[in-house]
Amino acid sequence: MLNITLPDGSQRQLPDGATGYDVAASISEGLARNALAVTVNGDVRDLHRPLPDNATVSIITWNDTAGKSTYWHSSAHLMAEALEALYPGVKLAIGPAIENGFYYDVDLGEGRSISSEDFPEIEKKMLELAKNKSRYERKEVSKADAIAYFTEKQDPYKLELIDGLEDGNITFYTQGNFTDLCRGPHIPDTGTIKAAKLMNVGGVFWRGDANRQQLTRVYGITFPKAKDLTEYLERLEEAKRRDHRKLGKELKLFAFSEKVGAGLPLWLPKGTALRERLEQFLRKAQVKAGYLPVVTPHIGAKELYVTSGHYEKYGADSFQPIKTPNPGEEFFLKPMNCPHHCEIYKTEPRSYRDLPVRFAEFGTVYRYEQSGELHGLTRVRGFTQDDAHLFCRPDQVKDEFMKVIDIVLYVLKALDFNDFTAQISLRDPENKAKYIGTDENWALAESAIIEAAAEKGLTTTTELGEAAFYGPKLDFMVRDAIGRRWQLGTIQVDYNLPERFDLEYTAADNSKQRPVMIHRAPFGSLERFVAVLIEHCGGNFPLWLTPEQFIVLPISDKYSDYAYQVKAQLEQHDLRGTVDGRDERIGRKIRDAEMGKIPYLLVVGEKEAQDNIISVRKHGEGDLGSMPLADFVKSVQSQMVEAM
Repeated sequence: MLNITLPDGSQRQLPDGATGYDVAASISEGLARNALAVTVNGDVRDLHRPLPDNATVSIITWNDTAGKSTYWHSSAHLMAEALEALYPGVKLAIGPAIENGFYYDVDLGEGRSISSEDFPEIEKKMLELAKNKSRYERKEVSKADAIAYFTEKQDPYKLELIDGLEDGNITFYTQGNFTDLCRGPHIPDTGTIKAAKLMNVGGVFWRGDANRQQLTRVYGITFPKAKDLTEYLERLEEAKRRDHRKLGKELKLFAFSEKVGAGLPLWLPKGTALRERLEQFLRKAQVKAGYLPVVTPHIGAKELYVTSGHYEKYGADSFQPIKTPNPGEEFFLKPMNCPHHCEIYKTEPRSYRDLPVRFAEFGTVYRYEQSGELHGLTRVRGFTQDDAHLFCRPDQVKDEFMKVIDIVLYVLKALDFNDFTAQISLRDPENKAKYIGTDENWALAESAIIEAAAEKGLTTTTELGEAAFYGPKLDFMVRDAIGRRWQLGTIQVDYNLPERFDLEYTAADNSKQRPVMIHRAPFGSLERFVAVLIEHCGGNFPLWLTPEQFIVLPISDKYSDYAYQVKAQLEQHDLRGTVDGRDERIGRKIRDAEMGKIPYLLVVGEKEAQDNIISVRKHGEGDLGSMPLADFVKSVQSQMVEAM
């Protein structure tokens, strides 16, 4: 008999040879019906593979992230089968699952192409094949047999992939008439794939090398129910309406200029007002928490980044050196603020009584992102981090880390990001060469993060290989209003930079000790944060943050003087707004103000001017009636207090 442990700690005994499906069936018929895969001691495996003894087992369904990933990986194989049927001789490269769906890179051969006009035929073929309910069969093969199979099939990309694999670790998966090189796992059969939609097609180079063969990348997505696809496409349409690039232009927040350079945003007056208000909001919280503001240059000598390790790890992704008239002297646009803050720490002797020291800076940094990766404000070459670096004693690390968590939670709550998880990003134990520092320091840093997150009661996930090169981190993964996942705030524990910069403090026994460094950025970067915020709220910013809280709309020029009087009185109460003094009909003014997503539209005419009142319309809600200015001010101010 096999002894199986379930996630809740309960035990089950099953016959030798039992599978994940058998475990699911022993729990409930419904779970067995909906099971897609299984985790065995933390690894995702095929549902019908035999289980080892004394395993911890969890059943995976469509509702799990791993379930969707497995489902979409299997769907990539289904699409490849459809492509082989429709495009005989097509050569296949790779076909992974991605965050939403999957893709497959294929070589169609000379003179053939796929366009969006071909999508319906491919989708139809996929669903036709899915109805066969073909099992995904796993088979271990020798390297020689794998080479022989794909040599006969004349598939050079698979042969190149096999060349990098070790004999004894190669598996094939077959469904229907299609066999692929794959380590899996996969869903039980194609029958659960009920809806398919191809989303996009584009060109890529094999293995990202511009000197290699150009391939066609076909993107798709599938669902177990047709209504799931319908809802997904509706969300995509909503995402287009919320696209920060579109709204940023319409709301006159930011712009880009080819003459200034790709990936270098220009903040327009309204966007600057919004950005500065975000800065003021966080600065106020930082002062209360004991942070000291600092300012550092936009450049640094090459030696600074050699010392920090950034030159070795990020040199290829940075802008090229800035040379001076002095031979051999080189500077870099700074890719990070932390090396500068280490040098600030060293400007004076530090005692154990002085710690923690908390330096904060809204510092602009520069990284040379590839042009194909640039995307609005979410991927740029110059961006401002709400950076802070805390230098503390080892016994203060966990307490300081928890205080930083409090600041991040305060920021997320104020901006209505209520759906989030905290991702504990750890070092990849199989590839330690990517990181700097000793195993001992990494263990200390990782345990501090895990303990702090647990004591704060955060919902967490753990990801290996996602740590910064100098230390582990806690990343806040936020879901926006339409369910998309974004990484925003981050906190990192670092035992390594203090060592590389030879940072010290004098301990109680007069010995010299090394401080621990905590990196934190609740926004992450202002550019990315604003982009996510725009899409989260659809441009309808919180009232306390929006650049224009009101606009006064005079019915005609006769009431312009009164409109400006209203504006002046509201500004005395720290409310922000403008007057639309254009010679336009009031209907056009209201329509334009609604398009501009200004929260309050204040219409003034003869009656309002005579009675010293305003007629109020609220964006998205319509007419709220007439009221004295004092009542309007009281209402708006109370809303902002409640929001904060």
